[in-house]
Amino acid sequence: MFFEGSEKKIELRVKQGNASLRRFSREFWEQGLALAGADILSVLSNHDCDAYVLSESSLFVWDNKILLITCGNTNLIEAAVFLIDEINVDSIASFTYQRKSEFLSHLQTTRFEDDCQQLRTRLSGTAYRVGHLDGHHHYLFCSDVTDALSSSTSLLMYHIKGDVADYLRQPIQTKSKIKALLQLQQLLPDFVFDDHLFDPCGYSINGLHGEQFLTMHITPQEHSAYVSIETNLNFAQYPFNIFSEMLNMLNPGSWDIISVNQQLSTESYPLHLEVASCELALNATNSFNYKHYIQPVSDVLTATEL
Repeated sequence: MFFEGSEKKIELRVKQGNASLRRFSREFWEQGLALAGADILSVLSNHDCDAYVLSESSLFVWDNKILLITCGNTNLIEAAVFLIDEINVDSIASFTYQRKSEFLSHLQTTRFEDDCQQLRTRLSGTAYRVGHLDGHHHYLFCSDVTDALSSSTSLLMYHIKGDVADYLRQPIQTKSKIKALLQLQQLLPDFVFDDHLFDPCGYSINGLHGEQFLTMHITPQEHSAYVSIETNLNFAQYPFNIFSEMLNMLNPGSWDIISVNQQLSTESYPLHLEVASCELALNATNSFNYKHYIQPVSDVLTATEL
């Protein structure tokens, strides 16, 4: 069975002095998500953030920022336009829209170029593409009016293998076993987690600790395996690199690191080769960094697999 794990993502930040985004009801978020083709499965809240596990990925809402990630054949651009209109474009301090190249792009309802055209009916911005066109690549639309963006980092893994990957593909799994295998509670003991196991396979987990968040989504199908992790953790404050832990645990053939206003050391990564790199200066205060790595044993993979 094929499922498109590759994700689309928006980050919307409102200007200082605007009412909290958390004032909106669950019904409001359900209305916007329905336009994208996603549903709310559960919610986890603390003093700083509301984290929703969705039928396709996750939604995080802080007082001044929204992070919405969807996968599959979702039409995220419709939810993006809904949010821009409801929040009011004059209240927006920054807006970014990011889209990962899909395994089967012809099954998607829109192209990135179509999405940009629709966004530009609401706000002006610049579009970018990074990565190899014949392999993994990413699209980014960044609004021209952009305050300092939050520091965040994503790890995207392809073609996972090993004991954890094998378990994730078994016909019978449990959330407790997956959580134990991923060791997130041991690695981040201060975090509270909320997770969902999909049928017949697939797993999502959100975690919160104050303003800090972590979200992880696993599409384990062997021929289109995809795992994404996104967080705003300050890696310098931890005795370990959680990306290194996940890379060693899930053993992907290749992976991407994408960061905003942050640089990461690869010292503790598995043996690897850097095959693509790009740094974009979005404006005077914001940078977007992209790197693609492969394990040396993966050099026999096709361009599509890489």
